[in-house]
This record gives sequence, C-alpha cells and structure tokens, in this order.
Amino acid sequence: MIFSRFFRSSAALKDAVQIKGTANVRLFNNSAILTSATILDGKFLSRKIQNSVAEEVEQLKRKDENYHPSLVIVQVGKREDSNVYVRMKEKAAKKVGITYKHYAFPDTISQSTLLREVRKLNDDLSVHGILVQLPLPRHLNEKSITESILAEKDVDGFGAVNIGMLAKNTSTPIHVPCTPMGVMELLHHHNIPIAGKNAVILGRSDIVGNPVSYLLRQENATVTVCHSHTKNLPEQIAKADILVAALGKPEFVRGEWVKPGAVVVDVGINAIQRSGKRELVGDVHYPSVSQVAGHITPVPGGVGPMTVAMLMRNTVRAAELSRNKSILRKVSINEVTLKEPVPSDIEIAKSQELKKITTVAEEMGIHETEIETYGHYKAKVDLKLYERLKHRKDGNYIVVSGITPTPFGEGKSTVVAGLVQALGHLGKLGIACVRQPSQGPTFGVKGGAAGGGYAQFVPMDDFNLHMTGDIHAVTAANNLLVAALETRMFHESTQSDAALIKRMLPFKNGHRVIPKGLLPRWKRICDILKHDPTEIDNASQDVLKKFVRLNIDLETIACNRVLDVNDRFLRTIEGGLAPTEKGRSRKTSFDISVASECMSILALSNDLKDMRHRLTNMVIANDKNGNPITAGDLGVAGAMAVLLKDAIKPNLMQTLEGTPALVHAGPFANISIGASSTIADKIALKLAGTESFENADKAGYVVTEAGFASDMGMEKFFNIKCRSSGLKPSAVVLVTTVKALKLHGGGQKLKPGTPLPDEYLLENLDLVSKGCANMVKHIQNSQKFNVPVVVAINSFKTDTAKEYQIIREHAVNAGAIDAIPSFQFSKGGQGAISLAETVMKACSTSQKSDFKFLYDSNASIEDKITTIAKEMYGAKGIEFSLLAEKRMKDYKRQGYEHLPICMAKTQYSLSHDPKLLNVPKEFTVPIRDMRLNAGAGFIYPLTAKIQTIPGLPTAPAYLNIDLTDDGEILGLS
Repeated sequence: MIFSRFFRSSAALKDAVQIKGTANVRLFNNSAILTSATILDGKFLSRKIQNSVAEEVEQLKRKDENYHPSLVIVQVGKREDSNVYVRMKEKAAKKVGITYKHYAFPDTISQSTLLREVRKLNDDLSVHGILVQLPLPRHLNEKSITESILAEKDVDGFGAVNIGMLAKNTSTPIHVPCTPMGVMELLHHHNIPIAGKNAVILGRSDIVGNPVSYLLRQENATVTVCHSHTKNLPEQIAKADILVAALGKPEFVRGEWVKPGAVVVDVGINAIQRSGKRELVGDVHYPSVSQVAGHITPVPGGVGPMTVAMLMRNTVRAAELSRNKSILRKVSINEVTLKEPVPSDIEIAKSQELKKITTVAEEMGIHETEIETYGHYKAKVDLKLYERLKHRKDGNYIVVSGITPTPFGEGKSTVVAGLVQALGHLGKLGIACVRQPSQGPTFGVKGGAAGGGYAQFVPMDDFNLHMTGDIHAVTAANNLLVAALETRMFHESTQSDAALIKRMLPFKNGHRVIPKGLLPRWKRICDILKHDPTEIDNASQDVLKKFVRLNIDLETIACNRVLDVNDRFLRTIEGGLAPTEKGRSRKTSFDISVASECMSILALSNDLKDMRHRLTNMVIANDKNGNPITAGDLGVAGAMAVLLKDAIKPNLMQTLEGTPALVHAGPFANISIGASSTIADKIALKLAGTESFENADKAGYVVTEAGFASDMGMEKFFNIKCRSSGLKPSAVVLVTTVKALKLHGGGQKLKPGTPLPDEYLLENLDLVSKGCANMVKHIQNSQKFNVPVVVAINSFKTDTAKEYQIIREHAVNAGAIDAIPSFQFSKGGQGAISLAETVMKACSTSQKSDFKFLYDSNASIEDKITTIAKEMYGAKGIEFSLLAEKRMKDYKRQGYEHLPICMAKTQYSLSHDPKLLNVPKEFTVPIRDMRLNAGAGFIYPLTAKIQTIPGLPTAPAYLNIDLTDDGEILGLS
C-alpha cells in the first residue's frame, strides 16, 4: 500500500494544488454522481486470480504430498492499518492453501535482533515467502531490513535483486513487486492497449512508481515518471493515455487535469476525515476524474485486492522455485583434455579447473544453507538435508569390491570415480561415497588414495591430507576416552571411598549433584541395588561406593591411544613413568587413528543421536567381577560426542569431471568394515532418489567402495553395514585386472625393485584362465546375498582382447551380468560408459530379487564365524584357541552374542594365510583371539596378528612429498 510519506510536499505540488478551483471541487464532490468511466474492478479479478492460484496449489499438493507453500509475515508494532493488511493477507493465504505464519514483534525490537530473525527465516527451507509489513518504526532501517530477505523469498519484490533485474532489459526478476504486477494484470484483463501509449506515473518509489514504469516500458509504452520536483504537473498528467497515481496524497489528481478517455489507475489509499467520519480515498479525486476517464480503479476495491492476489501468486511461485531447486538432479560434466601418455595423477589434478563446491551442491539439489564450505572446493553437508529428503525413495545402491588384492593394486577407487563420471555422461546422477584416506598410508606406502589418471577425486591434496579434520576429531575423542580411563584408575587407586564420593558427588546448595555424564550410570546402579534414584542425599555408603568405584581390571583394558601416523615404535610402550603418577605405570600400545572404535562408530552411526548412544556403549575394559565397563560409566561419552559433532557431517567434494563425491570416515579395513559412512550413503541415496510423482527411471546411482575383496570388505558391508543401516544394495561391481589374475593363476611372485616378468606384460591366456578361478569365487560370494554382479576389468595397455574374452566367458558362466573392460584411467568417464550401462542394467535386474544376509545375527558366535569361513573363504572349518574361547564365553555372558561378526584376517588370500593365492582348498581357519567393539556393534575375531599401527617402509612415500615456494604440493598420487 502507498503512504503519504512516499511523496514529500514541495513547491511543485503546492502550485498544482492552487490550480484546483473551488467551484470545480463543489461540482464534483457529490459521490453519488454517476460515473462515465469503466470500473477496473480489482475485487472481481483478484478473486478470479486467487481461485486460479488455489487450484494450482491443490493440483500440486495432489501430485506431491510434500508440497506445502508457506508465507511468513513479519510485523513490528501494532499499527491498526498494518493489522488490517496483515489480516487481509492471512485470509487470502488460507483461501488459496498457503501455510501462513505471523511473526509479531514489539515496536521496541532492535535492528540487529530483527535482522537475526529474518536470517533465521532465510535459512528455514520450509518458509518460501517472507514479507516485512511496512511501515516500520523510525528506529529501524527499512532498506536494511527488506534487503536482508533472500531474493527468492522476497515475495514483495522490494529487494535490490528483484528490482534491479526488473529494471534491466535483459533480465527477469524472480518476483515482480506485487502492486505493479497487480496494475498490469488489471490492464491486461480489460484488454487496454499499452504499446505506443503515453503513460505517466505519479511517484517514483521502489514499491510502485519505478517498478510499474519498468513494466510499462517492457510493453512499449512511452513512460514519464513524475515526482516532487516535476514542474507543470497538470500539463504532464494531461498527456497521459495511462495514468498511474502512486504518490500518497489524498484526492490530489483532479478531473480537469485528466485527458478524456484516459485509463486512470489509482494506487493510493489514504485515510481522511469527512463529515466527522473516517473515509478511505485514493490519490485521485474519484468523483471528478471518473467523469473524464475511460477506465478507472475505485478506492478501495481496485489495486488493493490485486496486490494481495499477486502476493499469493508470488508465494506459490517461490514455493515452486524451491521445490524445483530441491528436485533438481542435473550435474554438468567438466571437460578434460586427454593426453597420451597419461601424465602423473597430480599433474592431471592440478591442470583441471574445478567447479566451486557451491555449484556441485546446487546441481544435486542441495540448498546453500545445507552446506558449510571449507574454502572453494570442499564442504560439510548438514544432516538436516536427510530430514528434508527422507520422504524420497532411495536411488540405486552400488558397492564396488574386488578380487583378492595383489601388489599390482586393482584400482577400486579409480573405478568408483570413473563410474560416477560415466553416469554423468549418460545424463544420470552418480554420487561416489568413499572413505577418507589415512595419512599413515599416504606418507607410508601409497602416497595417496584419490583414484588415478583421469578418474580421480579432487582436490587430491585435500582428499589425501587433512580434508576437514575428521580424522583429527576421531583422534581427539579416542584419546580423551583413554585419558579419562587412566585418570579414573589413578584416582581410584590413590583415594579413599569418602574422598572419591566427595569429589565425584559434590554438594551444591546443600544437596549432592550427579554430573550429567554419569546420570545413566547412577540410574543403573540404583536399579541394581533397588534404590530410588531421586533420593541422592539419602543414598547409603554402599550405593555411593558402588557408583564411584569402577574397579577396573588392568588385564582387560581394550582401548589404546591413537594417532594418524605410521609409527611402529609405539606398538608397545610403557606409560605412567613420571614421578607424579606414583609408580602406577603400565604397558600399553598405540593404534593408527582409523583403527579406533570411534572411527567405526563414525562410519556406522545412523545419525547424531545414534552416534552418542554408540559412544556410550563402548566397552573399554571389565571390572574385577568380569562386568563390562563402558565410556558411559566413565561419563565421557558426551564430551566425545562434542568432539565429533562436526566430524559426523559428510564432506562434499568432486571427481575430476565435476560429478559429486561424499567423502566420509575411514575405518581400518582389516579389523573394521573398511567402508565409508552410513550417513553419507543415506544422504546420497536420498539425493539420488525419486519423489512420489517421479518414475523409477529418474533415480540416480550411489557408488560406494568396500575395502579389499568380497570375502572381507563386501561381506562386512552386507552383514554389518547394511544390517545396521537398513539399506539394500542394488548391484556389486567386482574389479579385476589381467595382471592380478595372472598372479593368481601361477605367475611369478613379484620382488620389490625388480622389472616385471614378461608373463605380466605379454599375452598369456593360460595364466589368465587359471586365475579366473579367484574371480569366480568372488562372484559366487556376491550371489550368496542375492545381489547381481558386474565385473569391471580395469584395463591397462599391456592387456589384449583375447585376455578380456577369457575373463568375460568365466564371469558370465559364473553368473555375472557381464565383464566389461573399463578405460577410465586413460579416458575418464567416456572410457567407463559401457561399464556404467551394464551397471544400470544390473540395478534394474536387482529390483526383481530380494537381498538376504549370510547369517542370522541371533545365531551363536561359533555358527556365525563358521558360516563366514565356509561360505566366503571356502574353508573346511574353524578352530578356536583357548584365549578365543575364553573371550567368546565372556561376550556371551555379558549379552553381546547377538552382534554380527567382523573377521580380522589377511586381505591377500581367501584364507588366513597370505601365501595361499587363487582359491585355496582344505584349510582350517584358526581363531587366535577375539575383540569386542560394542559401540560400533560387532565382534571381531582375529585369525592372525593384525598390526593396528603399520610401520613405514624403507623408502616411504613422504620422501617424494614436498611443497613449492608458492605453496603447491608435490608428490601425492
């Protein structure tokens, strides 16, 4: 609405007012006089528009049950005129099916507070339109407040972005200001010609005057904008074929000024006192002008209702824009310049121009408020994204595994990157979900794990190094737990019961206080001892002693300190040698950070609450009676969760060709699941998923990787990760290479530093054929879960077509969908298109079969281990050491028998012995020891000694890693 403050009085206006003759005023002051002008009835047209908007909303709601357009009106103070307008908008919103919220603030609110409230609304994805009701109290800057509204939510159209785009001939605003748009709708509805006409606008505000002038110009009118400094105003008005009055002066325009037959649009609405009564009038003297004009808008009932109708239309448009943005899943492909021979990985990575991570997010349908950027090329993804998308049906879920690893390296990560790039070339959304590499292997043997050639994850230096600090957070959380354990044992051994009770249950205001972190333990102890937990002050000494003393059995401590460096000299250490520890030293160990149970918990948690629960359940030792002691008993789980609160958010990155990748968690593949996080997978599956109104062929593809081969990473992925997450896989991609099959087929053993034997460089069909037995076993392993398999042959220059044909014949005969040579290393996504097409076919096949687990989690520990050994490894049986049997007995007694099994064994053989290649027969798997990861949710039996902190080789990768003078990293791969 227009208020008088928008058009300040001046000499020009005073001169114009003086022209008014008293006689003329008297002549036209009879409101009962019949008008000769056609009424531009805004009430009628606004009802028609609102009915149309309501029908549109209803149709969309029927199509999409999650479509709920919403409007928030922010009002400061209680001005009566503002109250009237707010009620009008509320009534209209309810009529058309828009969710309406009214945020009323006192007129004493500060500008900073109001801006903060507007920012909250900007960030609220359930809010589509925001309108700040004007006028605001004088102490608030209207420009700053209105400009703070996001352009896509600025349904009033007042912001600089919308006004600016409207003023620019080559741009289209997101939202046209409501009143100007209402004016144009009235003109169009009554078929009033605009092109070539002289249009005069009275008032140049950004609310009406300026934007309506832009709209009229766009329709080829000749526009004159008059304002407080315009001279000879009546003469300007007399030229108007179309007159728009928006100056905020009651009954200013007189009939004698108006060109006969002109179209007069009166935007003003002013309250005056007439004959002792309050009356609403416009900027036009209606009785006189209506006798001259050809068309005229009444006040009220003209432009006012149209403004409200246009607000409803803009709000629905805002909701549709938000909806379309949310369901957008169209990723553009970055072109790469292929070179032959293929340059080094880091040379390729550094030569490619990357997308800004905000662009990657937008192309996936992620809103700006749902990511936290770390520089230009990586970001954290807010877990609220899953909540917004959880109604979607999941996309296709593909796990990349491999044959038994060899020193050649089969290239699973390269295949993952190439596959999602190829899906992008096919017009499908492909999202990679991969682990974050540990710095131990990066500086030790590998030098990096970001894929290779033209199928990489980038920026590869960020990918291989700190990224966003998740591994450091895991390190801190784990070490806090161990520090808490050591400290507790120290204080229990040096203090009396009374001293412990005094310090751990301090008095505050005359009452004992239970620390927040220990409340669950207090309730559990009270339950065991039949004590009312609310009666803290009256608790007996027995209850209090039971509460404060854990009585940890030193021999059962099951957690070590960790760091993300391969430091073999920390495998066994002695701690507590300082005099301050009073002789309470003990032998202990370090693990690499990714071997921490905290990392497994990060990988397997379904959400923040689940992570907190899992941390609480971590068993760190037994007490002297054989009962488990948990992180919850130490009261440290909450603090650990605080350290991991950001680490639980997946990291968004990209492949070399700009397809999205979620990089998250990095559990040690020998003793844990060796896969990226459940949370990343769940978010990716929703991003690649389909709305209720979309066909299944719109679904995208989530490609994740399981460490090592099917007998380890894939088996754990299915039996542990999928059991915990509830996710169902669509297909397995089994990666193999010609060289690896030759090694399994009896090729010469490889010796470090020596040239490859000729049999690996020249065609050798016999070795390939014999080695295919290993591949066939892995295909059979996959089929035991009812998941279709595609074999990806990671191709090299030395391979031949005949060798590929032999692999394909063995794979198809074993039940694989196909075996496809894939050239992503040398050709990027284009080189993996055949593989991607076959994987898509496999996913459609999987919809006809039911995924199943290998074993029932309620089976005995022995039966679960036996099933894995026989079915996955091909063993004839298992045998337990006395230590393993003791551990197993303890876990059963403690109630952990229901947990799934995470076997810890060598990756280099289907058996427990790395020397037994291809498909070993007639072997028995020894179970030498057994460990419990109660928080992560599995038991891991050890078939051999597993180094949980690897050592550095003679010539580690860090020898070639360096920094140039301008900060470029060298030597990563």
